[in-house]
Amino acid sequence: MDWQSPVSKIPYVGGISARRLERLGVKTVRDLLYHFPFRYQDYSQITKIRLLTPGADAAVQGTIIELSNIRTRGRKFLTKAALADESGAIEAVWFNQPYLSRTLKKGLKIGLAGRVENFGGRPGFVNPEFEVLKEGFPPAHTAGLVPVYPETARLSSKWLRNRIRSVLDSVKIAEFLPREQIKRYRLPTLPEAWRMIHFPASFKEAEEARRRFAFEELFLFNLRSLRQRQEWEKRRVPLKISYAEHKERIDCFIANLPFALTGAQKTALEEILADLGRDKPMNRLLEGDVGSGKTVVAAIAAYLTYLCGGRTILMAPTEILADQHFQTLKVLLEPYGIKIALHTSHKRTTTEPSRDNTGIQKPKEEAESDLWVGTHALFYKKGRFERVGLVVIDEQHRFGVEQRAQLFQKAKSGITPHLLTLTATPIPRTLALTVHGDLDLSILDEMPPGRKRVKTFVVPSQKRTAGYQWIRQQAKAGNQAFVICPLIEKSEAESMRQVKAATREFETLAEAMPDVKVDLLHGKLSAKEKSRVMDSFKRGETQVLVSTPVVEVGIDVPNATVMVIEAAERFGLASLHQLRGRVGRGEKTSYCFLFTQEESPDVFQRLKSLEKIANGFELAELDLKRRGPGEIYGIKQHGLTELKVADLTDAEMLKIARDAAQDLLRIDPQLSSHPNLDRELFRFSKALVEPN
Repeated sequence: MDWQSPVSKIPYVGGISARRLERLGVKTVRDLLYHFPFRYQDYSQITKIRLLTPGADAAVQGTIIELSNIRTRGRKFLTKAALADESGAIEAVWFNQPYLSRTLKKGLKIGLAGRVENFGGRPGFVNPEFEVLKEGFPPAHTAGLVPVYPETARLSSKWLRNRIRSVLDSVKIAEFLPREQIKRYRLPTLPEAWRMIHFPASFKEAEEARRRFAFEELFLFNLRSLRQRQEWEKRRVPLKISYAEHKERIDCFIANLPFALTGAQKTALEEILADLGRDKPMNRLLEGDVGSGKTVVAAIAAYLTYLCGGRTILMAPTEILADQHFQTLKVLLEPYGIKIALHTSHKRTTTEPSRDNTGIQKPKEEAESDLWVGTHALFYKKGRFERVGLVVIDEQHRFGVEQRAQLFQKAKSGITPHLLTLTATPIPRTLALTVHGDLDLSILDEMPPGRKRVKTFVVPSQKRTAGYQWIRQQAKAGNQAFVICPLIEKSEAESMRQVKAATREFETLAEAMPDVKVDLLHGKLSAKEKSRVMDSFKRGETQVLVSTPVVEVGIDVPNATVMVIEAAERFGLASLHQLRGRVGRGEKTSYCFLFTQEESPDVFQRLKSLEKIANGFELAELDLKRRGPGEIYGIKQHGLTELKVADLTDAEMLKIARDAAQDLLRIDPQLSSHPNLDRELFRFSKALVEPN
């Protein structure tokens, strides 16, 4: 049997079972073999029957000495069996499984495994796992480490174990990892690893198999990223951008900024300006903490692009953030004669800059804007963008791969502008090298001088009322406050029932603070209404803004000094830190209050870290260790959610897999000497783009 065969080719897998397997993402024989156990039931010790005690899991083996089917008064169907070994006998009962009498017969030797109950004053099994023992066939369900799989309706782990065992005995397996890598990193081969993960002789074997598959996933992922980098480096840019030719004007621009660049900004800018001067397009990620000054670095790159006769496109994931960038860039670039346009689903705005003081004679055909700022609506703008030299994408993980490609197509076919992506979510460097392996990395890990630390407090429920009274006093004194809730409307789901909803909180606060103007912002409002709400808050007319996390990035209101986050335990540390970054942007002391609904020690310990740690990179490391990557880093767009085994907190394995991929491509860049690996990489890459 070939491992790419559909599961319907497996014995005892018909059309119905195949459809059920598809719910688990299993379509081929290969998918079934990669459907790994999430835990093992330890039945490695076979217990003598006389030693069994109620309340413990146990496995026994013996011969059926009695078997009967009984119909109870309540019309329930019971199958009873008495099992004996040389030490004694025990009774097992199964409810509503009359078909068992066709399998279990008096005199058969069977294995039982499960929880030992107190059954009629004596130890007994209720609905235990069972299997008939055959000479020469080791037990798969009632002895050793028994794998337990993710299941779906009417496909049990026992059914999956039987199918996987039959496949392992018949499938043709082509190893694709290079032999030298298997030897160097002491990995089991693919056939060995499949046996060891599905039917391990010990926990050590299972761990060795998982290590093989973790390496395999990260190795393939890194190969994919590095091959993408190879393809990117074959492209050419549409125009020459030279810092040397315009150094005096760029230096003057920087000197005229109302603040000094930090050391980290200067380093990142040097890297970006060097990239812009090459004939192959830049592909760089600028990663920086909230308020670290990413926008001004991007603005300088856009100004140099303009000086060299090119245009810039800046794309943001939300209209609010796009508008914020538009306003910031107007202040920075409009005095230099740069015409900026805002293009969203609901806004079309173009600036009218003052007289161009750069001395550049703009050609007559350049009637369009020099810098386009917008949302995904830029994809649908009529016509192409001409002479685009730079594309800046903010929070790129919120855009799909296809959307980014679509934007490049708008620029002009056959050429690729420089690409600078920004993120305000700090990612630990070891993880960033994997998540963004096809990008060069610049990090802003230094805050602008004078930026005050936001005082942060975890507020238990008994202090909530006093906290809101304090917020009311702050609002009446002329300060402004955000109140963030994780939902828009009250959910009836059990797990969400206690979560504060933004609409409910707005009504509560408006009633509790009649002398304070309270407003509401969330994603379901129309664009016009969102603009009205934000403009009112920016002007200081609204004192308390109740919102969902739509304000997480990009909102800049210097007079906002208070951030309240309801149900803070529902957010990751990275998200809480970004929300906190919406305040503390002016000269006044600012505060962040984390209100909790779950007051367990673990919750308090996690949230208390925000009281002590102000550095986003430290919090990112802590978040990664505590929660795993999840959606924290937007990894869904990078395909990392498809990884089944790899632990993205394992810095050592991340490095090993990256080094291995780099070493291999150095000696075999086209994988021509590794055809099996090339085919597997193609399949893997396709699966990331088109997941089940």
